Amino acid sequence: MMNLLLKKEPYLSEELVSHWLQELSPFRKRHFHPLEGQVALLLLDLQEYFLSRESPAYVPSSEYILPRLALVRDAFFKRKLPVYFTAHGNTEEDAAMMGKWWSRRLEPGTPWHELSGEISKPSLPLLHKTQYDAFYHTALEEELRRARVKSLVIGGVMTHLCVETTVRSAFVRGFFVYLLIDGTATYNRNFHWASLLNLSHGFALPVTCKELVSWLKSPSSAQDLQGLAPL
Repeated sequence: MMNLLLKKEPYLSEELVSHWLQELSPFRKRHFHPLEGQVALLLLDLQEYFLSRESPAYVPSSEYILPRLALVRDAFFKRKLPVYFTAHGNTEEDAAMMGKWWSRRLEPGTPWHELSGEISKPSLPLLHKTQYDAFYHTALEEELRRARVKSLVIGGVMTHLCVETTVRSAFVRGFFVYLLIDGTATYNRNFHWASLLNLSHGFALPVTCKELVSWLKSPSSAQDLQGLAPL
């Protein structure tokens, strides 16, 4: 059973995303929040460790989300809205429970630690983190408060670990969170769906990358609940 739960698969597809949107529609309508105020994009851990096929931590569905995240990133650029990247890394000194839980560390300064050139921009803020939570011992909250951010769009890897933990942490800090259903990925659909279900119930509005791009182009379109229909 454990091997089945830990299997890796390229599970993301338009058909699956559409199905998930249907399943999550009650939460989406109940917690609908128009895209308003200062909005920022947070992209978690898009590093070679998770995106390279040669890596032991490769996430197969990362290839599905990268072009979609690039569209969201470019939409934020066009509106001159804040975009932040994180990079995860651990030394023996700062690993804490991460060192006890996992058999290997993602060491800063190694090739696996580098952000993917497909999505990152050297000019954008890069936050180095040591735990699942991107707010833990980083300047993220300070940066967001300084930019007067009210709403946070979150994507990246992995859905059930760093993404889920960061979404919860953003919520308790008072940010309205939009979770990119097809802009996050993890090892398999079971992990991903479990996170979507839990976070949609209590912490974030699940949306697609296409929806976010559309809303950024025309914020008034987000007022229409028909915009929450599967795309």
